[in-house]
Amino acid sequence: MPIAESLYTLALHATRPLLPLASRGSGKLARSIRGRAGVLDRMEAWAREHRDPARPLAWFHAPSVGEGLQARAVIERFRVLRPDAQVAYTFFSASAERFAVSVDADFADYLPLDLRRDVVTAVDALQPDVLAFSKTDVWPVLTREAKARGVRLAMLSGTLPENSSRLRGPARALLAPAYARLDVVAAIAQADADRFGLLGVPAERRRVMGDARFDQVWARAQSADQNSALLRPFREFDGVTLVAGSTWPPDEERLVPTVAAIRKSGRRVRLILAPHEPTPAHLARTRDLLHQHGIGTVRLLSEVEAGADAGETVLVDRVGVLGDLYALADVAYVGGGWGTAGLHSVLEPAAFGAPVLFGPRHSNAREAAELITAGGALSLRDEAVATALLPLIRDEKARTRAGQAARAYVEQNLGAAERGAAIIDGLLARPADG
Repeated sequence: MPIAESLYTLALHATRPLLPLASRGSGKLARSIRGRAGVLDRMEAWAREHRDPARPLAWFHAPSVGEGLQARAVIERFRVLRPDAQVAYTFFSASAERFAVSVDADFADYLPLDLRRDVVTAVDALQPDVLAFSKTDVWPVLTREAKARGVRLAMLSGTLPENSSRLRGPARALLAPAYARLDVVAAIAQADADRFGLLGVPAERRRVMGDARFDQVWARAQSADQNSALLRPFREFDGVTLVAGSTWPPDEERLVPTVAAIRKSGRRVRLILAPHEPTPAHLARTRDLLHQHGIGTVRLLSEVEAGADAGETVLVDRVGVLGDLYALADVAYVGGGWGTAGLHSVLEPAAFGAPVLFGPRHSNAREAAELITAGGALSLRDEAVATALLPLIRDEKARTRAGQAARAYVEQNLGAAERGAAIIDGLLARPADG
């Protein structure tokens, strides 16, 4: 065992007694710890009742929702390609617990701790033929023990930015052996594939598959139903609809005054505002901000769904609906580009053909820069929020051109899910190394 992996294992063992204390509270970490309790028992119970050793099993792991979108797209194509196979799906973050229900998996649950006893129990229960990681994360002990049992290992839609901490220091020492165990690294782009070579992945194991999220958001956009119970109350509106998704306070502090000023100029703008974390405290704060800027009538989405008139300002008070609400957008704003949270996904609104606006901090999202180059998005600065938004509100032709460019960008990047499914199928057909 590499020295770094030994130290990593010792650190995990030392941390484990502290987990009950860390599980208190309502934060994401605490919820993740509580959700993981008993996962090995659940795995073994499912395996006793449902695991068919005569059928191959592909195990997909995606840490959170963003990676889960990539994995779900591949799983959907894989199900068509290999209807005989069983599928297991694991995740790490509590934020993905609700999302996991939407994945077409025979078994879905938290990933156990990366300790040998836990990992061996999980692998022996599921008996996977292939284990596929989504985007970036690999787990040292899991890759080592799975490899030792003849499981084929893959990474799908792999991403490795040139400034990634995985390429240097302790992270590289710990993770490089895990990456080197992978049988296939299918990266988003050639530059990512090349950088995985720096972590010990031989050239013959590296390839490019693209980003399966494009397939996922495209499928959702294509299946959107304007007559659904969610969207129907919004159909009748004589103006421009701005859907602001996954917002944080720094986003709202810039966007709300701009919308209020545009309305005062005589333009009809409907604002559908969906905070990233619609907690009661956040919703109350956002409502106060709207009122401070003269926006007096604010409906919660739950009120609209109960039959209230949507009006011109709707505050979304639950999660899981933003991807459908973007179907209403004439213009979209995506949050996270002003603070430290990181820009959220711009692909959902782009797939619906909406021009996309966001703050200046988007180095974590390559698709944001690509969408700007394609003419489907604008990155804002403090002094330019109104300057950028007003022409899109006022000029239908400019809005349409930008929206068409955004939609075309998504359409041009389809196909990764099919390629990912074919990779998993190919690994099932090949004998394990050594």
